[in-house]
Parts: sequence; C-alpha cells; structure tokens
Amino acid sequence: MNRRRNEKGFTLIELMVVIVILGILAGLIVPRIMGRPDEARRAKARIQIESIETALKLYKLDNGNYPTTEQGLQALVEAPATGTPLKNWRQGGYLEKGKVPKDPWDNDFIYLSPGAHGEYDLTSRGADGEPDGEGKNKDVNSWESD
Repeated sequence: MNRRRNEKGFTLIELMVVIVILGILAGLIVPRIMGRPDEARRAKARIQIESIETALKLYKLDNGNYPTTEQGLQALVEAPATGTPLKNWRQGGYLEKGKVPKDPWDNDFIYLSPGAHGEYDLTSRGADGEPDGEGKNKDVNSWESD
C-alpha cells in the first residue's frame, strides 16, 4: 500500500520563526507601553475631573449654585448639612457609585468654590500630592486643558 501522508501542521523551523518575530515585536512595543503609566494616570485624572464637573453642573441646575468649599465634593453624594437647606437635591446624589472618587494617585481632589479661576476650582495634585510640581508630580486642574 502506497499511502500519502497528507498531514498538515507547522514545522519546527516555522514555529521558531514566529516566536522570534513575536519576541522582536514585544521588545519594541512593550517598553513604549510600560513607559507611559504616568501619562495614563494624568489622562484618568482629567477624565475624572470632567466627570465631577458634569456632576457639579447638574447640582447647580437643581440647586441654583455650586456647593461651597465647606460643603465640598461630598455635597454631590449626600445632601449638605451646612448652608441653605436644599429643596431640589437629587435623591441618590450626582456621582455614580455614590462616592467621591479619589484621584489616580489615591489622593482627594481639591475643590474650592468660589475658585480663583472661575466659579470653582478642581485640582488633582499629581503623584506627590503637593501643589505645583513637574512631570508626574504636575497638578491636573479643571481650568487648564492638556
């Protein structure tokens, strides 16, 4: 009997070539991706600030003004106990998950109302949690656009 072997598959050489190509790609791409966690955190802080700003605008629409500095961002998740009593405060609050988020470095956002740059100022202090700074320590502010 004359059997033809009609097996399909990859040879060892073909597999080795694919592994080498994947290794080269990983060597080029991974360092670029791994070198950007600080940029990703800054982008996340910007997105969080925009989300909080949306909640602040909804709060103002319902109540006629922004929360005071004393009331802080907590006024977005529970009705403020200080200041003028609010009749139109939304049940369930203005932020998803019912809590004020921390910034990407696990610090509280800084909220001032009235602010030095507008009706309110909202800031993430960066990696060091201190005012100003450079690089990964640079503040992310509501009044600045990146």
